[in-house]
Amino acid sequence: MQRKDFLKSLALIPFGASAACQELGKMTDKWSNTEKMPVLFVGHGSPMNAIEQNEFSKTWRELGARLPKPTAILCVSAHWETKGTFVTAMTQPRTIHDFGGFPKVLFDQQYPAPGSPWLVQEAKSSITTTTVGEDMAWGLDHGAWSILKHFYPNADIPVIQLSLDYTKGADYHYALAKQLSALRSKGVLIVGSGNMVHNLGMIRVRTGEDFNSRYGFDWALEMNEVFKQKIEEQDHEALIQYESLNKAAKLAIPSTEHYFPLLYTLALQEKTDKLSIFNDHPLAGSLTMTSVLVEA
Repeated sequence: MQRKDFLKSLALIPFGASAACQELGKMTDKWSNTEKMPVLFVGHGSPMNAIEQNEFSKTWRELGARLPKPTAILCVSAHWETKGTFVTAMTQPRTIHDFGGFPKVLFDQQYPAPGSPWLVQEAKSSITTTTVGEDMAWGLDHGAWSILKHFYPNADIPVIQLSLDYTKGADYHYALAKQLSALRSKGVLIVGSGNMVHNLGMIRVRTGEDFNSRYGFDWALEMNEVFKQKIEEQDHEALIQYESLNKAAKLAIPSTEHYFPLLYTLALQEKTDKLSIFNDHPLAGSLTMTSVLVEA
């Protein structure tokens, strides 16, 4: 029995009924006491990575096959900014094609993963420093579905998104993310999706190459190395105060929406966790695909 169906049936049974209590125990076991799930920050890059078979999408598929299968996924995407904090609460989130100028085959893509009423309530109860609203209009934007379709191509794992409050700074988002730590032990895979270095205004595709050409401007390469060093040192405070890291920080992060999902991932790292970096490549001068995996 699915959890949502069980909750409906439970409402029709006296709470003290033995059968209902036994079923409740089974459901509680399903949603708790799991092995601690990993946490990911994924550099998602171009929406075309959703349909291209390249080095990045290959790594995503390999990770999806290797990592423990989650009960549900919570994604913090660079592409959902709101005033206040919200979670997607619909039972069947729509696939959002929030981009333009790409081929029709990309717009034809769908990722019909279900929502998760259970995870909505878990996320809301976990976050105590602000009110978390339930959104019924958004869905899964390309920061979420373009990568998840490679990790979990069957779209059979429930997914919700948590929005980025654009009125708040880095320290706020880091502190908010820490409140989600208990979800790792309830089968939830938490994914931040953005790009560490992300300056679309300075992208340059060299003659004869495509967007995924592997080169970076000096400042982008320098900043990416600084980020990696601080990540590996677990110097999260320096990454929260990113503007003070290097004079290139303002070029690497002209706006914060693609950087802040990294802070959600790092906030959930524990001292004993193992950290690895993957897809560590610059693209088109001013973007990096550098990604982080945190495992217990």
